Amino acid sequence: MKHGKNHVNASKKIEAGKLYEVADALSLAIETATAKFDETIEIHVRLGVDPRSADQQVRGSVVLPNGTGKTVKVLVIAKGDKADAAKEAGADIVGGEEIVDKIMKEGWLDFDTCITTPDMMGVVGRCARVLGPRGLMPNPKSGTVTMDVAKAIKDIKAGKVEYRVDKFGIVHAAIGKKSFGTEKLVENYETFVEAIVKAKPQAAKGQYIKSINVASTMGPGIKVIYRVK
Repeated sequence: MKHGKNHVNASKKIEAGKLYEVADALSLAIETATAKFDETIEIHVRLGVDPRSADQQVRGSVVLPNGTGKTVKVLVIAKGDKADAAKEAGADIVGGEEIVDKIMKEGWLDFDTCITTPDMMGVVGRCARVLGPRGLMPNPKSGTVTMDVAKAIKDIKAGKVEYRVDKFGIVHAAIGKKSFGTEKLVENYETFVEAIVKAKPQAAKGQYIKSINVASTMGPGIKVIYRVK
């Protein structure tokens, strides 16, 4: 894979094979984020799990103390009092079956997160094939199927991050922006890693966290030391 001049120059600042302390790695991620926009800082955690096994799935959500720096457009599919509560809590779009019809018939997906109530899951389930592959399908484990829609909206707007291990056994997430600075990124990093550790499946054997890398959107990966607490 060929990289651009900026990526190559940024890579020269990173010592090959070296494992960096968290703060040093995140400072480097900021330093190597040379794009003209405020790059996202990402974390990639390789886990010692078998994603093909149902009892070794790693999935959940965590609210980062300093948010993600991203403005999230929230859709709530609910009715009655819950729809009213969603509007009061600041949901960007609130609707019922007509929203599901719009998704199914028009392919409408102008939102970042979808929240619904348990009683509406039968309706929302009709568009699972559309929402699922895009990571937009509401799920109780991620807190997006709930009767407390107000809290769910508040958490998401505050910087809630959903995570799920991929088929290669890696969890990917955004933990902030370059503009956050090292201190805030370290706080978000530690909160995220702690959530991953707590989500360890009982069926997972051996070394759970195998490696952690951080990087900016356009920058090279930086290996981070992980110490078991």
